[in-house]
Amino acid sequence: MTSTAPALSAVPSTLRIPLAARALGARLFPNMAVDDRYAAAALARMGDDGAQWLQDRQSVYGTLARTQVFRATGQAFLARHPHATVANLGCGLSDYLQWLDNGDMQMIDADLPEVMTIRRELSPARHARHRLLELDLTAADWWDALGLPTSRDADPVMLMSEGVFMYLQPDTVTAVLQTFAERAPAGSVFTFDAMCWLSIGRAKQHTSVKHTDAQFHWGPRRENELNQLHPRLHLAASQQVMGDYNLFYRYLQPLFKALTGVPLYAIYRLEVSA
Repeated sequence: MTSTAPALSAVPSTLRIPLAARALGARLFPNMAVDDRYAAAALARMGDDGAQWLQDRQSVYGTLARTQVFRATGQAFLARHPHATVANLGCGLSDYLQWLDNGDMQMIDADLPEVMTIRRELSPARHARHRLLELDLTAADWWDALGLPTSRDADPVMLMSEGVFMYLQPDTVTAVLQTFAERAPAGSVFTFDAMCWLSIGRAKQHTSVKHTDAQFHWGPRRENELNQLHPRLHLAASQQVMGDYNLFYRYLQPLFKALTGVPLYAIYRLEVSA
């Protein structure tokens, strides 16, 4: 691939934002560095110097903070289930395998075909335990298309989706989570980030996303609504992302949640029971 920016449609084009943050964000927040070994090279090969995205300090910080949470969640899950499958839905050019690979786990990186074309060029599958697959979360058969367990008696799996759910239609989010609840083996985990419902329709007010044609379509109105999607599904944890960015966020976020019943921006971990 030449060092020119490939054309991407609206939502896939947002993959540059976290890629630049992981590649260059340590310049702004040295104490938040995630030491991504591959992001800088991928960003350069896309013909992007990252300067535009670094102007959005909040998104850079948020990406680094959420990367640490997703990474820690994956590592903790694999400590309990070392042979498990981890599937990154809407992976973009993120590379969690570099942090999660224990020599036994299985990794699936999946996204829309236009993204996976670029991904295979910039970051091909690393070994036989690593699969790169096309994914359409609006398709009813997405679970089977990824080769995820066909029985609830199988070993638990971990699904993660970073920077994706806010761009999906509400019906799609509901269907995806209900499929997970219905199909996943007991003990499986689904971790994703989301902004609250007040962000819906306001992408043009976001410092970075406004440079794309993407729009925010979904955000939870109450945390409890996630528990009500399926009898097997329960919210195990929610973790606010921006609390340590500055004093404003540190004090705003608890107040915001107290007033609205939902975090401003958080990472949610759902689990399924037997």
